[in-house]
Amino acid sequence: MRLLEYKGKDLLYKYGVEKPRGMVISSPDQIGQGLKYPVFVKAQVPFAGRAKMGLVKKANNADEARAIAKEYLGKVIQDFPIKKVLLEEGSPIKKEYYISMTVDRTNERYLILASPEGGIDIEEVAKEHPEKIFRGGFHPFAGLRDYLVNELIKFMGIQGAQAKEFAKVVYAMYQVMMDYDAELVEINPLALTEDGKFIAIDVKIMVDDNALFRHGDINVEEEGDLTREELEARAAGFHYVELPGDIGIIGNGAGLTMATMDLVKEYGGEPADFLDIGGGASRDIVKSALTLLLKDARIKAVLINIFGGITRGDEVAYGVTEAIREVGVSKPIFIRLKGTNEEEGRKILAPLNIKIYDTAEEAVQDLMKAIRGDGK
Repeated sequence: MRLLEYKGKDLLYKYGVEKPRGMVISSPDQIGQGLKYPVFVKAQVPFAGRAKMGLVKKANNADEARAIAKEYLGKVIQDFPIKKVLLEEGSPIKKEYYISMTVDRTNERYLILASPEGGIDIEEVAKEHPEKIFRGGFHPFAGLRDYLVNELIKFMGIQGAQAKEFAKVVYAMYQVMMDYDAELVEINPLALTEDGKFIAIDVKIMVDDNALFRHGDINVEEEGDLTREELEARAAGFHYVELPGDIGIIGNGAGLTMATMDLVKEYGGEPADFLDIGGGASRDIVKSALTLLLKDARIKAVLINIFGGITRGDEVAYGVTEAIREVGVSKPIFIRLKGTNEEEGRKILAPLNIKIYDTAEEAVQDLMKAIRGDGK
């Protein structure tokens, strides 16, 4: 789960990382005269590319700020309703840096990525000037060691009093990673001001969804860090992650769901989601999961892959039937159903005239033929 920008900045501020002076509002009427203009008005959304979407604008006075805030608040971007706007005073920037900490699962360690070229897409820097990217890994049991921080400071070309201040930022990011079960802590840009201070101009923090129960100070439902679909999934009791493809996928169990996604890609398709209804899913969970995908305009077809142990085939079938009865069949559905109460499930689904497959591979093959429309 990605925190909204202002929440990420608040977390880092607790650990000593400076942020621009500003305020968070949920209504244009909350904008008073306490800020020093000009300010930057920034819509709070849990995805990247805001500036390119026109969701970050400069306001020269309170009236302009109110007008921009009114434009943003209530606007729906990528199915996400904007509920908060951050207003920040400008900072006298001398230089901008990029720095992030993330989880390197391949090498089972944490990874620091940094560059003296901040404020722009780090992907472009890595592509055009890979020599300007610092990569330093450390084992979670060993923790962040001083020698690695010193290597980073040298690479970034930071000297004198600023080196000590920069190190404080790095250690603060590490502490947030540890204390909040974060998968990513990124500051871009981290600005060095004319008076020698480091300020986090933009922040991205992603927290492991499964660890949210440990962090009561992160209130996702009220503040809107999650998309509408993600909130619906949390409320219904299943796991959902949106992906950029066009084939909806439902599975029972993370392993089976990921294997199903791999199978779809093997046959040339692109998954639109990771959706795991879990073991022992009730018909209500199945109904909610299928309803979510049927309403998603991006999805061309839905693949349901169930291998029932504690998940009962009849419960799955009832859930599918109720979802279709409520929403209608707006796109083709392909179902592989095996395991507990399989025959009962097949009988329940029979009136829907949806083919039930013995193997996921057969289902994927027919699905790809259907969406290609070429018979291949």
